[in-house]
Amino acid sequence: MTVYYTLTFMLLASEMATFCVLVAPLPHVVRKKLFSFLSESPVVAKLAYGVKIAFIFVAILFVDAVQRMWRVTAEVDLAKTSGSGAQDVRAETNMAARKFYAQRNTYLTGFCLFLSLVLTRTFYILLDLVHTQEEYAKLKNEGKSPKGDQTKQIEDLKAKLAAAEEKTKDYEIVKKQAQQNAKEYDRLATEYNSKTGSVSNKRKD
Repeated sequence: MTVYYTLTFMLLASEMATFCVLVAPLPHVVRKKLFSFLSESPVVAKLAYGVKIAFIFVAILFVDAVQRMWRVTAEVDLAKTSGSGAQDVRAETNMAARKFYAQRNTYLTGFCLFLSLVLTRTFYILLDLVHTQEEYAKLKNEGKSPKGDQTKQIEDLKAKLAAAEEKTKDYEIVKKQAQQNAKEYDRLATEYNSKTGSVSNKRKD
């Protein structure tokens, strides 16, 4: 392979390794730190910018490889149809090798571009998943704290209710005592009037 196709193969291998790391069953804490580093690190941002430029060149190589594959395939088909009788073995081997190299370069650059799209989409999906898990954890913690506040409020209301019931009992006791005192006053007033011979006027009394 030439230098640029060798670099394309190395880029494809690095994409495969990165994809395996992203989809690996990592703990939530490790995954959170990893994605925070990948999404917030300025070094990774500069590296991603360089990789995007590299993918532009890979796309150009893919277009060139596809055109070359079509041209070589057309030449092979033309040689098969126009050839009569026995053909040169070396010529057939040369044409087959050219076709193989053209197809190899097409598949190499095509898979590199395709895996870059899959890798980018997978990264953002997992990043959204991490953020969603963080928001769920926050909501879960916030859901627990109001429950504690409601329990405290219920306890306060129960205490106030008990105090109100005590006040009601005290009021009933005072009311009964007042009624008893009024009856006792009426009895004493009646007894006093009967002894003195005067009639009591309760409204004035």
